[in-house]
Amino acid sequence: MKEARSRGRFAQRIGRFEAAHGGTLFLDEIGELPLHLQTKLLRAVQEQELERVGGSRTIQVDVRIVAATNRDLKAMVEENRFRADLYYRLAVFPVNVPALRERREDIPLLVRYFVQKHAARMDRNIESIPAYALDALTDYDWPGNIRELQNVIERSVVLSDGPELHVALPEFDGRANPVALHVRASNVTDISERARILQVLKETKGMVGGANGAAARLGLKRTTLQSRMRRYNIARLFQ
Repeated sequence: MKEARSRGRFAQRIGRFEAAHGGTLFLDEIGELPLHLQTKLLRAVQEQELERVGGSRTIQVDVRIVAATNRDLKAMVEENRFRADLYYRLAVFPVNVPALRERREDIPLLVRYFVQKHAARMDRNIESIPAYALDALTDYDWPGNIRELQNVIERSVVLSDGPELHVALPEFDGRANPVALHVRASNVTDISERARILQVLKETKGMVGGANGAAARLGLKRTTLQSRMRRYNIARLFQ
């Protein structure tokens, strides 16, 4: 009796496909789906039917499927890592979204959007983004695409103490286009150095000199650090 009640509870569970009946279901990172699950997905997509976990009744559903991936599914089909029948069932109306580096004109718009989003969430008042910072962000190749850009802007908002955004650029490890970055290499260096100085000053609670001061941690003379603080307009924040 107890076992029957347990089966009944399982049979009442509504899965994603059933919940999406009459609507649209978005399947992200479809290329990561294991082969044994691709077979089950094919049935749901092609036959528009499913069975609940623990159930014995076939349920008809009417669901529009939108799938996304950053992988080359055609190549995966040739390598037998993705079912050909599922690929052709999903690729009814393919839409190719170019990488961020191939649509650089979108980067300034995305930067402003992410700045507004994260500034509002953190209750920060950021009113302007330096032109050279936007240029540096536009020149970067963004191997991590939108997610990397969003992470960089979120970190930049955290490190910005005033109304101007101070961009904390990602660590360059050879992935970015060296030709594009060469034009404004000094700006890239300035942005990264300013972010590093701010971070160390926060860690030392604004103490510049002394054995445990920011200058010692950065490997700079006290006067050199003070000069760079004035250059980056951060001296008054810690004095």
